[in-house]
Amino acid sequence: MLKILKLAAATAVALASNAFAASRVERVTFASHGEQIAGDLYLPEDLDPAKPRSALVVTGAWMTVKEQMPARYAREMADRGFVALTFDFRGWGESGGARRQYEDPGAKIADIEAAVAYLATRPEISKDRIGGLGICASSGYMVTAAAKDAAIKSVALVAPWLHDAEVVEQTYGGKDGVARLEAAGDGAEAAYRSTGKQTFLPAASLTDDRAVMFKVPYYTESDRGMIPAWRNEADPAFWRGWLTFDAIQAARRLHQPFLMVHSEAAAIPQGARKFYARLTGQKQQLWLDKVTQFDFYDRAVPVKAASDAVAAHFRATLGGVGEAGQ
Repeated sequence: MLKILKLAAATAVALASNAFAASRVERVTFASHGEQIAGDLYLPEDLDPAKPRSALVVTGAWMTVKEQMPARYAREMADRGFVALTFDFRGWGESGGARRQYEDPGAKIADIEAAVAYLATRPEISKDRIGGLGICASSGYMVTAAAKDAAIKSVALVAPWLHDAEVVEQTYGGKDGVARLEAAGDGAEAAYRSTGKQTFLPAASLTDDRAVMFKVPYYTESDRGMIPAWRNEADPAFWRGWLTFDAIQAARRLHQPFLMVHSEAAAIPQGARKFYARLTGQKQQLWLDKVTQFDFYDRAVPVKAASDAVAAHFRATLGGVGEAGQ
């Protein structure tokens, strides 16, 4: 049995620093299912085009854009020698797509595959050394993409939200709670199909109890996730697709080297443990003490601990990060 590592994070509430080591960002675009995807490619300052690097696709929480927690972790990975790509999924941020603010697991999985394919075309990247780093909800999308796409050679997850039907019922108020959300989503979907117009609710709010995320930190804080690039709206028609999405089923089909960084104080740790137990390949887990879900997104101490572990994992399983990352 693999040892479960634990790190104390008593100062995990420290504010994230804006001071990063030298790296640069290139704005990029690529296609996914006929739509243009907007991305940011984080490049280590010491990158030598003649020596292709390992690269990572970095994805964030549900309903987010690339400038939020994906940017923080992509920068951390670039500072450690990796090329890292963040991007807006179709329908979000600067990317194309007629239907906006709609959380669609299938579409997001396909966009991850498109991002990996794009990285493989870049001359400074070794196409045989591409990994995936998923944070929160996109962890389920990342492992599902990796389970069917051999181009993703290694996987790491930070604060993963991984659910199946059992975990969904535990999280959303049992069968009745799930049924209510599905009914609300079905009503919004029916209205959309009838009128062609979307219904929007606040994605997050401290005062409006209609919000998908009510009374939560990060998204409601202007010095954290409530940034100008993020549109604080969600199409509630997403509920059925989200609630019936089973991320845990991918575990038995995932054969790439795997790392998970989580905390019992973060979101649905029972789903993470369930997923991890079903993995049959090379795997490792790191559990941090007393780190909340939102602190994983931008607080200095847990971000550094998670980033160090993730970089070590990818360095061991992908290699090719250059002298600065060794």
